[in-house]
Amino acid sequence: MFIEAPELSSHPGIRHAFFTRRGGVSEGLYASLNGGLGSGDDIARVRENRRRMTAQLGLPEENLVSLYQIHSAEVVVVEAPFAERPRADAMVTRVPGLGLGILTADCGPILFADPANQVLGAAHAGWKGALTGVIEATLSAMEDLGAARSGIVAVLGPTIGSSAYEVGPEFRERFEAADPDNARYFVPSGERDGHSLFDLPAYIVARLERAGIGEVADLGLCTYGDPERFFSYRRTTHRAETDYGRLVSAIALTP
Repeated sequence: MFIEAPELSSHPGIRHAFFTRRGGVSEGLYASLNGGLGSGDDIARVRENRRRMTAQLGLPEENLVSLYQIHSAEVVVVEAPFAERPRADAMVTRVPGLGLGILTADCGPILFADPANQVLGAAHAGWKGALTGVIEATLSAMEDLGAARSGIVAVLGPTIGSSAYEVGPEFRERFEAADPDNARYFVPSGERDGHSLFDLPAYIVARLERAGIGEVADLGLCTYGDPERFFSYRRTTHRAETDYGRLVSAIALTP
């Protein structure tokens, strides 16, 4: 049902989970642990799935907070459950008992913790958010709450791997215009002229490492290549399916 990272689970007082698609009640395209409130799934099933997630984290159902994600570098500070999901792609908190939940289906879910100062963060890092600074914005917001950058641990959860992420020339040009060194994250796809395979996990990890935090880890799991455990937007597109489930990655300070 979920995966833990030893880099986070080794710290007392912090609970986290990279939930898979297993262990829920949804059916069909959404089978079975779909956490996407914005998907076309039956909302009662989604709520039951999220209740199971919060139970695993030891939290009340209403304390799993999530965002209306827009592929941005926007970060919000969470002090209580939201009445309405804000439009942003990262959250930070120092309030015990709140679960920060990021939803993905190929993009990179990153969970952050400064165990010593009890500050947490969670970010949705697709290519656009990663390129425009969602990682750095999350770290700055954590520092504003009292985190020390050198003490922050960050873990990248299941993300689409480079072998499944073919992109066109305009995509590559945008990255190289931002930094010519970004060329190292692309290799020719071998399928179509001018197209490349993009290594999103490596790009995210490199930006985390350049940010100067204490520890960076990557679970090394590809969403596209493991349909038994993970939802994937790109796999859904290739199969011409009408919708897809969303994975939840969540972190909380022990109440």
